[in-house]
Amino acid sequence: MLMIGFLKSVFTTLSSRPPVAFGSLGLGQGRRGTRELRSALAAATMPGMPGRAGPGQGPHRPARGGEEPSWRHRLTYPRRGAGGRLTSPGPRSEEEGQRRGTRWRVAFNAFKRTNIILHHLRMSKHTDATEVLLEKKGCAGVITLNRPKVLNTLTLNMIRQIYPQLKKWEQDPETFLIIIKGAGGKAFCAGGDIRVVSEAEKANQKIAPLFFREEYMLNNAIGSCQKPYVALLHGITMGGGVGISVHGQFRVATEKCLFAMPETAIGLFPDVGGGYFLPRLQGKLGYFLALTGFRLKGRDVYRAGIATHFVDSEKLGVLEEDLLALKSPSKEDVAAVLENYHTECKIDRDKSFILEEHLDKINSCFSANTMEQIIENLQQDGSSFALEQLKVINKMSPTSLKITLRQLMEGSSKTLQEVLTMEYRLSQACMRGHDFHEGIRALLIDKDRSPKWKPADLKEVTDEYLNNHFKSLGSNDLKF
Repeated sequence: MLMIGFLKSVFTTLSSRPPVAFGSLGLGQGRRGTRELRSALAAATMPGMPGRAGPGQGPHRPARGGEEPSWRHRLTYPRRGAGGRLTSPGPRSEEEGQRRGTRWRVAFNAFKRTNIILHHLRMSKHTDATEVLLEKKGCAGVITLNRPKVLNTLTLNMIRQIYPQLKKWEQDPETFLIIIKGAGGKAFCAGGDIRVVSEAEKANQKIAPLFFREEYMLNNAIGSCQKPYVALLHGITMGGGVGISVHGQFRVATEKCLFAMPETAIGLFPDVGGGYFLPRLQGKLGYFLALTGFRLKGRDVYRAGIATHFVDSEKLGVLEEDLLALKSPSKEDVAAVLENYHTECKIDRDKSFILEEHLDKINSCFSANTMEQIIENLQQDGSSFALEQLKVINKMSPTSLKITLRQLMEGSSKTLQEVLTMEYRLSQACMRGHDFHEGIRALLIDKDRSPKWKPADLKEVTDEYLNNHFKSLGSNDLKF
């Protein structure tokens, strides 16, 4: 795996002890293995702290007879002074206390980052064969995203399984359409597993170039697929989940579909081809959705033009069966089946689009060529809707806002491949920057929801700074 290199010092520490079984999970088996790993991690990340906690010796347990006390024992347990009386466990001097405090913080941060990466390693090794199901059923190839406990978030391993199979089905004369869906009922796909990408980058493990490159290659393969591609958008559909659905010929939403492109809130931008499909929505709706992360639900996903059909979720299983039962179907045959179910669905049929009354304001306020002017337009409008959007935008990463606006403006006249090439450049610039990692920390790790953006103000995001995000990567550019 790509992140194993980061753990070399940990495993080196373990090598001096009795062998630990590293099973299919990629870690020591059971609780004993976890104690071994954490103990080794502590020793490997606490320079200058002699001694290690041995097997079965927890962080607050005194060393057993004959063993050198661990550094945690020395920090935690009282010493015996004159007359054998117990004395305070505190440091011998203020300087020593500061050194210990610094070491603790360094170790804790390293441990926290590594624990996340280890968890990903364990989960991906354990679920390589099952986190995505690729099956030939009837006339169709069926892709099932199978990580329901984490809302079917997309991993590099899943991408690497889906892409070649998609290409095989596209060339297979016995496969006439491709269906993609999510397991569990709560989500189609909540996005890419970006927390792991961020943590790996901070640990100097270069997953990001691979993840984004291969994800965008998959997005393009879906967009250029010559077979009918049907995405069943049931539940949460965000970020990377949009990328593996919206570029296909058919997108079927249910009343439980929840769509959003919330990337500006985490210091990123609406990628996976967002620069292609968002500016092509009616008016300035796509700009509004991209900059604010506004959520659309149910039939509104269809009304916005993101889904091509809307179907009752209770009929989704029967719909899939009818598609699989088709005999050598053409694109028109698939469309006819979907249209029948769409026409029969009465859910929210008489309900107007949630943004209908605000479309004029959206078109007016978001038609500006700069973020500063968009904000001024919202302020001048002064309506409760405009002020609410202003409040939302002010919480977003200033860098992300400017990147996103330019991304959509340039993407409006580019092909999907040209947009994905541009977005790959942007993704790598964001990995090198501050805001993406800060956004992940604030929203997904510490969950304090108080990101400290740098730059913190739109006026500090200069044209030169912005231009650097769009620069060619030369031989490292994304190529198709």
